[in-house]
Amino acid sequence: MHTKRMIWTTCWTTCCLASLALGACEDGGAKKPTRTSASTRAAAKQNLDSEIITPNEPQPSSPKVTPLTSNERASLREKALMLLANTAQAGSPEERANALESLVQTPARLAGVAETALQDQNVGVRAVAALAIGKAKLANLAPRLRPLLQDENAFVRSSAIFALKRCGQNIDPSPLAGYLFESDPRLRAHAAYILGELGEKSAIPLLRDAHKERSARANPSMVKISDLQLAEARVKLGDESAIADIRTALYPAKPEDLEAAVLAIQIVGQVKDTASTNRLIEMTATKDASGAEIPGELRVAAATSLARLGQPQGSYIAREYFRGGKETLRAQSANLFGETQRPENLQLVSQLMDDPDGRVRVSAAAAVVKITDR
Repeated sequence: MHTKRMIWTTCWTTCCLASLALGACEDGGAKKPTRTSASTRAAAKQNLDSEIITPNEPQPSSPKVTPLTSNERASLREKALMLLANTAQAGSPEERANALESLVQTPARLAGVAETALQDQNVGVRAVAALAIGKAKLANLAPRLRPLLQDENAFVRSSAIFALKRCGQNIDPSPLAGYLFESDPRLRAHAAYILGELGEKSAIPLLRDAHKERSARANPSMVKISDLQLAEARVKLGDESAIADIRTALYPAKPEDLEAAVLAIQIVGQVKDTASTNRLIEMTATKDASGAEIPGELRVAAATSLARLGQPQGSYIAREYFRGGKETLRAQSANLFGETQRPENLQLVSQLMDDPDGRVRVSAAAAVVKITDR
C-alpha cells in the first residue's frame, strides 16, 4: 500500500509494505532509468504546470473483442475469487500475502481465509492478514487479532494495532510512535504507513522528527523508501509540505533511484496529486526528451497512477508487457488493467490467470475482480 501497497508483488507494483516484513523484495532487473540534471530535479520541488500535456506516444485502439455475457462475467469473477482464496492458503509466502490483500475488495471472501492467515508461520503473511482485516473492518475477528499484540515481530504487532483500531477496539497506538525511530528503515516505513492510514494527525510532528533521524548503517535505498513512506503519511494527514519530497523522487538520477521512483509514482496516485499529472504522462513515453529509453517498470507504474487520477487511457501500455518478458512486468500490466477497469480488457487480463508465475496469477485475478466490480 499499495499501492497497494502492502507487499511488493513484483517489487514495483502497488503493495510494498509486507515485503518489507517478508524481506524478500527481489531485484527486478530493471533497465537503467532516465538521468536528469540537478536543476531539473530541483524544479520538481515546485508545483508542476497545471495545464495537462498530451502524450506524444501513439495509442493503439482497443482490439475488437466480443463482450462477455453477464453469465460469463460472473463465472470469470468466481474463478478469480477462488484463485485468490486458494492462493491465500496454499501459495508461496509472497503469493499468500498478495492474495490476502487482493481479497480486501470482497470482505466476505477475505473472512473465510484471514483467520487462518493470522497464525501463518511467515511474518509477512501474518502482518498482511492483520492489515487486510483492518482495511475490511472485519470486527468479528477482533478477538483473533489481540494475541498478535504480543507477537515476536514488530511488523505483526503494528499491523495488529492498525486492525484493532479500524475494527473499533480500544487499543493504545503509542507503540507505533516508537517504531518510527527504530534503526530498521523498513519498520519505520511500516509504522509511518499505518499512522497515515489511521488518520492520526497528532503524529505529524513525530513523522517530521523521524525524517531527520537516519541510521548511518542502514541501506541507502531502503532509507529512501522509508523517507517516501514518511512523506506519504504526512500528506495523508494534511501536511502538504511533504509532497515536494515525493515529487522530487519522480526524477531518478541514477539506477539505484529507480525503486524509489516507482514508489513515488504509486504515492502520487494514492494521494491524488493531480499536479504531478504532467510528469506521469511524460513517464509513459517509450523514450524521454534526450532519447533515452524509459524502463517499463516506470511506464506501467505511471500509467497505473494516471488511472487513479481519472485518466485510464493507459491500457495500451499494459498490452505491451502482459505477454512474455519479465514476470514483474506481466504482474504490473495485470494491475494496470485492473485500475483502468475497462471491460474490453477483461478477456486479456483473464489470460494471465493461467500464467506460470503465481504472482502474476494473483495480480490478474485481483484485476478481474476490480473490472467485474464495475
